[in-house]
Amino acid sequence: MTKGQLVLETGEVFTGDWLGYESEVTGEVVFNTSMTGYQEIFTDPSYAGQIITLTYPIVGNYGMNSINIESDRLQIAGVIINDLCDKPSHFQAKTTLSEELKQNRIPGLKNVDTRALVAVIRKRRTVKGRIVLEKAFPDYKYSFSIPNTKHLVQKVSVKQPIQLGKGDCHIVVLDFGYKKSIVEGLLNHHCKVTIMPFSEKSASIQALNPDGIIISNGPGNPKELQLYFPVVKKLTENYPTLGICLGHQLIALAYGADTEKLPFGHRGSNHPVKDLLTGKVKITSQNHGYVVRKDSIDPTIFLPLFQHVNDGTIEGMKHHFLPITTVQFHPESHPGPSDTAYIMTEFMEQVRHLGGITYAQSIK
Repeated sequence: MTKGQLVLETGEVFTGDWLGYESEVTGEVVFNTSMTGYQEIFTDPSYAGQIITLTYPIVGNYGMNSINIESDRLQIAGVIINDLCDKPSHFQAKTTLSEELKQNRIPGLKNVDTRALVAVIRKRRTVKGRIVLEKAFPDYKYSFSIPNTKHLVQKVSVKQPIQLGKGDCHIVVLDFGYKKSIVEGLLNHHCKVTIMPFSEKSASIQALNPDGIIISNGPGNPKELQLYFPVVKKLTENYPTLGICLGHQLIALAYGADTEKLPFGHRGSNHPVKDLLTGKVKITSQNHGYVVRKDSIDPTIFLPLFQHVNDGTIEGMKHHFLPITTVQFHPESHPGPSDTAYIMTEFMEQVRHLGGITYAQSIK
């Protein structure tokens, strides 16, 4: 069996057995604590450019199918796991995890001490790493350069507008790396959905005469997308808007707030978030390495809506005067709990109310 290594830029080396496509790759090394949902994680565009470490010890036991996907391909740069199950048992399984990794030309390592790796990530904070073939005497220095955020977003965003559904309410998704579950949620609310490339001009979007806007999730550092802040601000000033994950950060930045990198991110399906209006705690699915700085939010513009229970970071905002709501987590879940699915419902009710259409009327 081919041996491989994960070499961190901080000097640590973790050895394992090769998994998937045999090719060396560099990425930001992060970890996800979800017990299930590896297929949704691997196909989530927000993970573009990242080497994912899964903390759950056994991966692959229910295989890969054509249903639980968040995009048209695997998006991760690489994967690190402990124990691989390559004989899945599930009636929907079409391929194994290792087969899918090979088909998508994605390398990985198995039989790695993932507990020790996560401990290093938590100690060192998120670091870059490179998956390499094991060499007794490496004859070159490892490169840890990774693509910038604009390059990652260009890779995962749609290249041409895509229109889906025939509902009475038209929602435009500005695509920085949207998850399929977001669009499915909109279609379930009887919407016509147009997915637009992230670089689209505001005039082109306004020409579509949308009833509402969703600024999607996506990969990377939101500050590296400064070029698109004016478009985000103009759209939010003119249409009811829901910002999700990266979309939440972009809206905050467009209105003068600041973001910062977390020590090792929030990635998992059991993150507790407190609703600051009701005091209730929701369990959420999250995937982000950056947050909006609480002290940078102008209290005359935005009201904080949600706060992470573990570290107190801001997880959502609401504009005082405009119909703008943002969340740092995934209200559509997949994978994860559906505690916050009501956020999408409330957004659609707001859109239809402002457009003179009640939700009850729309589903008759």
